[in-house]
This record gives sequence, structure tokens and C-alpha cells, in this order.
Amino acid sequence: MATTKTTAKKTATGAAAAAKSTNVSSNKDAKPAKIENSEFHEFFVDELKDIYWAEKHLSKALPKMKKAATSEALAAAFEKHTEETKTHIATLEQVFELLDEKAQAKKCDAMEGLIAEGEGIIEDTDAGTMIRDAGLILAAQKVEHYEIATYGTLVVFAQNMGRTDVAELLQQTLNNEKATDVALTEIAVSAINEQAAAE
Repeated sequence: MATTKTTAKKTATGAAAAAKSTNVSSNKDAKPAKIENSEFHEFFVDELKDIYWAEKHLSKALPKMKKAATSEALAAAFEKHTEETKTHIATLEQVFELLDEKAQAKKCDAMEGLIAEGEGIIEDTDAGTMIRDAGLILAAQKVEHYEIATYGTLVVFAQNMGRTDVAELLQQTLNNEKATDVALTEIAVSAINEQAAAE
């Protein structure tokens, strides 16, 4: 009789251990579940609205930067990124649609300040100088770094929410922002900074 109880106890313990092992394994391999309508989802959407405002206002600022540039290469880079920024806006609108959210813009204080800084550089430098171009690149790269930080974080947020569809779209924009930053550096090094230092 005692043997039967001991055997039953061992069997139950073994089953519990197996179940626990199975749960650990399944939890480890499980993909993050969607957490729509959660506080985190609302925060994510709020940040999308922030960068949406930023992109829309940047699309208006870039043509002014192009007009102020002396270097043809820099002017062409600003023109190219103006078109790319319009694509970024369309991508964000697609993201809002995937999330069943209305595409709304919320004022981005950071971008407002960065754009104002770029305008200040134009006002404080002489037209037709490489010093102005060097300043424009500085201002533009500050913008790019802000966008890279924002999109990089939003990609991770979307992945944590299980929204790989949204993450993939945002990753495309992130890749483009990084490429623009590299292109601006190349222009500065090859055509701008040395001449600016000599002026």
C-alpha cells in the first residue's frame, strides 16, 4: 500500500515538473502578443503623432535649406531628402491605418527647435559661403540623428507589441534616415569642410 502511494506521488511530481518545463519552453519561444488598447499602445501612437508632425514640418523646411545651400551637391541632397520625407509621411499614414488610428500630428517640440536652429544658421551666415553650407549640414545631421533615435525606438516598440508589419515599415524609414546621414557626412568631408575652414 505504501509503495502504491509513493509511486503515485512520484508520478504526480514528475507530471508537474514536465508541465513546468513545457510552460517555460513555450513562454521562451512565444512571440509577443498584441497589446492594443493598452497604455503602451497609446504611448506608441502618441509618439507616432509626434514624428508625423516632425516629418510634415521638415518637408517644408528642406526646400529652404536647399535654396540657401551654395554647393550643388548639398542642394541636390536636400532636394532628394525632401522627396524621401514625403515618402516617410505616407509611410506613417500607412502605419496609422494598420493600427486603426487616425493620422494626426502632435506638435514636436524637438523638431520645432531643430528647424529653428537651421533657420538661425542661415540668418547668421553669409550667402554663397561654404561656412553656411557647413552649418546647414550640421543642422541637417542634428535632424537626422533625432529621427534615427526616434524611428529606431519605434521599431523596437512595434516588435515588442507583436506588430512586425508596422516594424518593417518603420525600419524602411530608419534605413533611409541612416543613409541620408551618411550622405551628408560624405558631402561635408569631400566638398565643404576644408573650404569652409579656409574662408
